[in-house]
Amino acid sequence: MRPALLSVLLLATVSATTVAAPQPTYDVVIRGGQIFDGSGGAPFVGDVAVTGDRIAEIAPHVAGRGKAEIDARGKAVAPGFINMLAHPEESLMADGRALSDLVQGVTLEVMGEISMGPINETMRKAAVEEQGDIRYPVDWTTLDQYLTMLQKKGISPNIASFVGAGTVRTYVLGEGDVRPTPGQLTTMQGLVRSAMEDGALGVTDALIYNPAVYAKTPELIALAKVSATCGGMYIAHIRNEGDRLGAAVQETFDIAEASGAPAEIYHFKQAGRDNWGKLDKVVAMIEAERAKGVRITADMYNYTAGATGLDAAMPNWVQEGGYAKWAERLKDPQIRARVVAEMRTSHPTTWENMYAGAGPKGMVLLAFKSPALKPLTGKTLAEVAAMRGKSPEETAMDLVVEDGSRVGVAYFLMTEDNVRREVALPWMSFGSDAGAPSPGGAFKLSKEHPRAYGNFARVLGHYVRETHDATLPDAIRRLTSLPADNLSLPDRGRLQVAKYADVVVFDPVTISDHSTYERPDQLATGVSDVLVNGMFALRDGKPTGAASGRVVRGRAWTGAPNGGCREAASEWTWIGD
Repeated sequence: MRPALLSVLLLATVSATTVAAPQPTYDVVIRGGQIFDGSGGAPFVGDVAVTGDRIAEIAPHVAGRGKAEIDARGKAVAPGFINMLAHPEESLMADGRALSDLVQGVTLEVMGEISMGPINETMRKAAVEEQGDIRYPVDWTTLDQYLTMLQKKGISPNIASFVGAGTVRTYVLGEGDVRPTPGQLTTMQGLVRSAMEDGALGVTDALIYNPAVYAKTPELIALAKVSATCGGMYIAHIRNEGDRLGAAVQETFDIAEASGAPAEIYHFKQAGRDNWGKLDKVVAMIEAERAKGVRITADMYNYTAGATGLDAAMPNWVQEGGYAKWAERLKDPQIRARVVAEMRTSHPTTWENMYAGAGPKGMVLLAFKSPALKPLTGKTLAEVAAMRGKSPEETAMDLVVEDGSRVGVAYFLMTEDNVRREVALPWMSFGSDAGAPSPGGAFKLSKEHPRAYGNFARVLGHYVRETHDATLPDAIRRLTSLPADNLSLPDRGRLQVAKYADVVVFDPVTISDHSTYERPDQLATGVSDVLVNGMFALRDGKPTGAASGRVVRGRAWTGAPNGGCREAASEWTWIGD
């Protein structure tokens, strides 16, 4: 055959082969993984295909090709994890990747224990003045404006929010110990309704902090009723996690029953050695209520220390009116003497004394606003008191005044035995109760509680693989479909065709947390890939920086078909347990 003719035939063959090559059928195909669909059932080996932002196919073998393919053999493939109590409101301003959570497989950050809206001008000015290491403009007034701003900024995880009853109270009543008039309560209810129609998932409260602590149960019921009418739930940092734990849990039941809303207890715990033995009684209370049909759940972080501020070490009356008045009172010798006496009272009857529960040796200073005080970061209150030659109580008051803030503190209050038992509870989901930082930058200026870097990996690595306190299928259920159902998010939390493609691929044998109290900024390992709305937020263990996250809104959002609040809560169909 002539060379020229041979060349023509070869070219024609190559061209025909090129034309005949199959085109990608899907955007992403995850192949050969152990698929945990989020239901709690046994896994199966198969493939997951994604088109756009949705799951397109799940099968033992997906025939089509993906533009991107993941070899998940030997790994688990699960729905993205839901952080039921998240505080990345500020950390997302500095780093939209939410890196500490992203590398653990978190795809939805649920915020709003104290919500970022609605705010008025007084609240806006206070928010600017109280900023610490992360600085940002506060140019919103509604919850919707804040959430929309974050999405436009570009974030990797999905975000959602409750509306804070304490936020609404501050908006209408300020920070004093006052009761609302009927007219003021109506205004507060209107603000809750507006926030629900902005997409809030329900109403929440933080009942040990000023000014939320001043709200009485009927006020909370009135706000929770509006939330329920709008298809939302009531979720709370309960009024007491120590000496009066049972009464605080009962108040949550009362609010749920009177409002018609499902309810959840934030960071379920028994604080203080004298209260560790109350776990059985409180669990029995919750399970009895659930058996009656009241919809009660809880979430937790998996550590024996909590983290908050020095405000939790001092009585509420000295803090009335906000930080400026609190700091001014702490300069008065007579008031200081009274505060010292109350801090030394082990079992006060009017407030929860975390100082007495942890003791100065069990209080680690995490975050200061003042550069002059930052060298004290990581020391205990006892150590700083010894350095200064003052009592721990006097030192705590001095630090609040000097720093211009409440000062971030870790309190060692719980026992590991109870943590392990709580991890196994079938109605328990998980929340970090922390920001979503990354090592370096502004985040290096303060310390984090290790829960910010390890809470979710710790569930799967330590409590599933090492101590066997939970099974892998059930732990995944309680990281995914349980919180999604509680929040009434039917398109999230499960690997099912047509649901949003929030997917995590991880190695059950190696997933581990590494963060410690001494070195908290250690990223977890073992998660290789994370998809958020079908986009790679983490690929081969490395963050992509993709703006894959969206605002996830509740059922009353007026931007959705048939959105808006209903006239009665009974018109909503609850999809939770």
